[in-house]
Amino acid sequence: MAQVLEFKLPDLGEGLTEAEIVRWLVEVGDVVAVDQPVVEVETAKAMVEVPCPYGGVVTARFGAEGTELPVGAPLLTVAVGETADARPSGGADTARTGGAGDGASGREPAAEGSGNVLVGYGTSQAPARRRRVRSAAPAVNGRPRTPEPVRETRPADGPVPVISPLVRRLARQNGLDLRELTGSGPDGLILRADVEHALALRSTTDRDRADAATGPTAQATAVPSAAPAASPGRAASVTRVPLKGIRGAVADKLSRSRTEIPDATCWVDADATELMRTRAAMNAAGGPKISVLALLARICTAALARFPELNASVDTGAREIVRYADVHLGFAAQTERGLVVPVVRDAHTRDAESLTAEFARLTEAARAGTLTPAELTGGTFTLNNYGVFGVDGSTPIINHPEAAMLGVGRIVPKPWVHEGELTVRQVVQLSFTFDHRVCDGGTAGGFLRYVADCVEQPAVLLRTL
Repeated sequence: MAQVLEFKLPDLGEGLTEAEIVRWLVEVGDVVAVDQPVVEVETAKAMVEVPCPYGGVVTARFGAEGTELPVGAPLLTVAVGETADARPSGGADTARTGGAGDGASGREPAAEGSGNVLVGYGTSQAPARRRRVRSAAPAVNGRPRTPEPVRETRPADGPVPVISPLVRRLARQNGLDLRELTGSGPDGLILRADVEHALALRSTTDRDRADAATGPTAQATAVPSAAPAASPGRAASVTRVPLKGIRGAVADKLSRSRTEIPDATCWVDADATELMRTRAAMNAAGGPKISVLALLARICTAALARFPELNASVDTGAREIVRYADVHLGFAAQTERGLVVPVVRDAHTRDAESLTAEFARLTEAARAGTLTPAELTGGTFTLNNYGVFGVDGSTPIINHPEAAMLGVGRIVPKPWVHEGELTVRQVVQLSFTFDHRVCDGGTAGGFLRYVADCVEQPAVLLRTL
């Protein structure tokens, strides 16, 4: 007979603890192959398709589209060892074959491993690697019955079926006893939706009790007054937007940066006329067009070579400054899903053409929502071109745990004294925010001044080429 294996939401890496189901790629009853994508999920970093390490028939799915699941929660169950054409058709036949087929055919598919490495699953011997804790739900027509919520009363000293620490925190903050809840998840697992539903019911009950306590007299007295009647209308106009997904990840990271990093900002105006002329000359020579962002990135890597203490982070636990030999350059990209910071690996080894191509590739992937977690992490320095929004200056928040960020405003014609005469030049404002723990103002000022000199006189870069 078939062996039913439970596939749980794997650890997708980079410390992610939960993911939201965006779209199911399979239905119950579908036949799936090893490593076939079965669901598309959205984490705090990217949209990813999750492959199933087992091949067989999908017997159950857990969670509707839009449901947020913690890592380790069941995604689906797969019956391995039988094909879609060879599924049993009768309950009696299934019962008869169940005991005899367990010895050989039930274990043979277990040797078929997944070639796609998932944290907690590996690449072979999938059924023998992990112990599955399943309810004793009987089989129906040879296929496992979909797990039902636990209805029995939970003992006062027994374990509470909760996986997500976020669910526990939500209940604790609102004074809710999880032992009083019946989970709607697999095997009675208590989900965030269960806690939110319980809180909504409690709020409704409290409001009904308050209304009953006022009595008919108080209600009749409130009728002539128009002011209280406006209160429900004002409350109804308030919209609450959950901080989850990318928006939640950005909020957490920026809050942590402001809490941990004693940042300071300095800025300078620079004449970018020669930089723009240099770019025009490079593009006129033929070949791929060079972007302004690529030239600024090349200037950043040259400046970091002169001031390596800024390509660093702070290990607060060890009280150490960690300096990096390689420059992995992040750049801020605004998308429909929110702000993301893709990372150009080994930016210090790339020329302007290579940087232009990589910026274009990562930007397109960001807009399409196909960036991988690896492409969104591991940066050592960030370049923030907020000039695309039509603004001149900003005091950006450092991308934790990095130690510095260069901000670039819009390049616009402005009056400027050039060679002793007042004329119109292409001017840009550069701002530099740095972690004051890794360096003093002299280092930060030297870095920014070098960047400004390269913007005003691109020939300065020839010394490092």
